[in-house]
Amino acid sequence: MLMTNRRFLRLITLVLAGTLVISLLGCTPSHPMSTFDTVGPVARSQAILFYVIFWVGLVVFIAVEAAIIYAAVRYRRRKDQGDPEQIHGNNKLEIAWTIVPVIILAIVAIPTIITIFDNANSPKTPEEGGLLVEAIGHQWWFEFRYPESGVVTANELHIPVGEVVNLNLASIDVIHSFWIPKIAGKVDMIPGVGNTIWIQADEPGEFYGQCAEFCGVAHANMRFKVIAKPKAQFEQWLQDQAVAALESSDPLVIEGYDIFMSRRVLCFRCHTIDGPGIARGTIGPNLTHFASRDTFIGSIMDNTQENLLRWLTDPGDVKEGNIMARDAEVYNGTLPSLTESQISALAAYLRSLK
Repeated sequence: MLMTNRRFLRLITLVLAGTLVISLLGCTPSHPMSTFDTVGPVARSQAILFYVIFWVGLVVFIAVEAAIIYAAVRYRRRKDQGDPEQIHGNNKLEIAWTIVPVIILAIVAIPTIITIFDNANSPKTPEEGGLLVEAIGHQWWFEFRYPESGVVTANELHIPVGEVVNLNLASIDVIHSFWIPKIAGKVDMIPGVGNTIWIQADEPGEFYGQCAEFCGVAHANMRFKVIAKPKAQFEQWLQDQAVAALESSDPLVIEGYDIFMSRRVLCFRCHTIDGPGIARGTIGPNLTHFASRDTFIGSIMDNTQENLLRWLTDPGDVKEGNIMARDAEVYNGTLPSLTESQISALAAYLRSLK
């Protein structure tokens, strides 16, 4: 029996040690979703607050555990020892362990409150000239609108480096949560309830974002990218995105356009493409400049010819639970599936939208 208990304790120790090692490996700053490698003032202030609370909590934990171990050893029951002296209590000790935690909590509360207010109040609101972007959560992708220029895109948020960006957060279906680990913490996107957050990237680069609130079967694949670039490049990007989609004279592209706009396939019912035609759907992502995006399908795949063909062939196999596989007649079995040549033409048309 004693040997069994010892083996059990060893097993528990190994499991706990392994869990600790795995947890520490997941905290490496080089990880693309790490909150410890901050590149903006919001994430930086949150990281500092985390360290303050962590170290204060660690000191309290060590002090409490030391007191417990000391009491267990110092006042342990010994052989031939009778009942210990019965006491009512220790008023001084009880007052001390009531006042000390209050003081500790008060100390922790000061940076906490400061951080909350700093993160809640934008240093440069839209009224003061700050950039405004509307971020809208859908099952399961993110839409980004730039009201001043009329630009609408999906799953890729472009922002200027060193500039305050004010985000109005909303959802059209269920609760989502907007999270860019290296730039800012999580804020919920609630249907019918407006929410706001401000962000700023202090260096150029691409940073990953993720929905952080379980929102259905494809929640894990609801991602996006933040692309921070110098102000001049950002302004040029806005200008390029504001123009209509380019028209092509390539016969395959024209065939793909006809399929997109056909009454059988009905792509135009769910997607918008600014330019010729009447594609003004709002259920799916705006595809006006689809070919200029690095990723698609909730930012889970690189925007390549191979991946696009795979998506158009069987979207349900690529991203489980997506609305296109569920509702589009050519994918849910209501109508015959697209042929290989039709898929190739449709892909050619989408790849021409630059």
